[in-house]
Amino acid sequence: MLEGLDLTPAPAGAPGLQIDAAAASRIHRKADPSYYIETYGCQMNEHDSEVMAGILEKMGYRRVPELEAADLILFNTCAIREHAVERTLGRMAALKRLKYVKPEVIIGVGGCLPQQEGAVERIKKRAPHLDVVFGTHNLYRLPQLLESAQTSEYPVIEVWDAEGEVIENLPAVRPEGVKAWVTIAYGCDKKCTYCVVPYTRGKERSRRPGEIVEEVRGLAAQGYKEVTLLGQNVNSYGKDFAPAAYDFGDLLLDLDRIQDLERVRFMTSHPRDFTRKMVDAIAQSRVVCEQFHLPVQSGSNRTLKRMLRGYTREKYLDLVNYVHDRVPNAVITTDIIVGFPGETEEEFQDTLSLLREVEFDSAYTFSFSVREGTPAARMKGHLPEEVKKDRLNRLMEVQNEISRRRMMAAVGSTLEVLVEGPSDKNPDVLSGRDRGGRLVLFEGPASAGAASGGPGVLTGQLVPVRITEARTWTLYGVRRENELGRRQLAEAAPAEEVSA
Repeated sequence: MLEGLDLTPAPAGAPGLQIDAAAASRIHRKADPSYYIETYGCQMNEHDSEVMAGILEKMGYRRVPELEAADLILFNTCAIREHAVERTLGRMAALKRLKYVKPEVIIGVGGCLPQQEGAVERIKKRAPHLDVVFGTHNLYRLPQLLESAQTSEYPVIEVWDAEGEVIENLPAVRPEGVKAWVTIAYGCDKKCTYCVVPYTRGKERSRRPGEIVEEVRGLAAQGYKEVTLLGQNVNSYGKDFAPAAYDFGDLLLDLDRIQDLERVRFMTSHPRDFTRKMVDAIAQSRVVCEQFHLPVQSGSNRTLKRMLRGYTREKYLDLVNYVHDRVPNAVITTDIIVGFPGETEEEFQDTLSLLREVEFDSAYTFSFSVREGTPAARMKGHLPEEVKKDRLNRLMEVQNEISRRRMMAAVGSTLEVLVEGPSDKNPDVLSGRDRGGRLVLFEGPASAGAASGGPGVLTGQLVPVRITEARTWTLYGVRRENELGRRQLAEAAPAEEVSA
């Protein structure tokens, strides 16, 4: 805990938290009204939908699994790629008939899309039957917006340009299980030329450390074993606390002290802000997993400069090498964009050579998508779609072979797996992830009871699994009996056999 920075939780009763439990019944003029939320995009959007659900249930709504049965339908949208935008607009437009047949239903759209330049007019044109439109900065005002929508003759539109303060103590409805998301910061101050996030999520704003620690401690007490910290750029966490020098590494070490918490992950990182101090904190932490998602975007210095990424290939490799030095079992993944405006074949080859040099465990790969309002949209040298598609296919071919080889290297080792439950396809097979975030499937008969450690007993447990088979995206193994977790495993097996 550092002097000069208030680490205590914010007081209860922050703005927007006075929620009337009878509001839903009043809005819909019926008892026990229902809601349905459809979410697009990233983990931050998924967690925002959990907050929406928390607010709605405090208002007296109940969730239903089918859109057609709901009295309130909300779309939480993504604007990162044009394909996602068109898909969402098409989905909302298709509800015109439902609104005609069921005029009392309230239909709303929130999230990143309304924050994008010109998007509100686009939404109104494609889906004029919507009742409410809101953005990312005023989520906590959902009760007031729905009240207004119920009485208004016209759509209620409230999209703020200014971010406002960070609102604490918002309720959330998380799915039952072993993993939970916790937002630590909002917005991004980087101005990558291809990205809409600074325009849709606003400037960087960090939550107070005390709030985060208390929320995570509460989740651990509820039985959640793994928490993923969310932010558009988690590595810049705390920069707005100046002059107090409290950063992401300090937060990780504070979370490391929470009893009953087994694992912490985080996303998304920015290589420019990922300091050695942060890597050192991960290396010495008990709970922070050895998983590093480091979006490089390109292996060419010229392309990185046009993207305004703020680092060079050489600086990125320095970071990767330091991670490997301090965290020998690190699993490193990345994001890559091909076909950025002006990208030559030589620059693309630089990216392929970076893949081979780093040997990422996996990569999320994309062809460049024009986002209106970004500097890249106005750049010269946009490439034909067939060129972008060809480069994406070649990139994936190289990375898939590297991923397969990296996964094969795990065969014969024993990994600590956090069991998430039976697999979707076979109830006799258990599914979980190792500390590197890799999917692991292993046998665990559904008919087994408590005495034999069946799925119901093992869910939420750390289980040592010996890996017997590997494919490009999945590891398969068998449970090691009579060993309960990482510490016991380390004592029972040679050091080189036990990996994260």
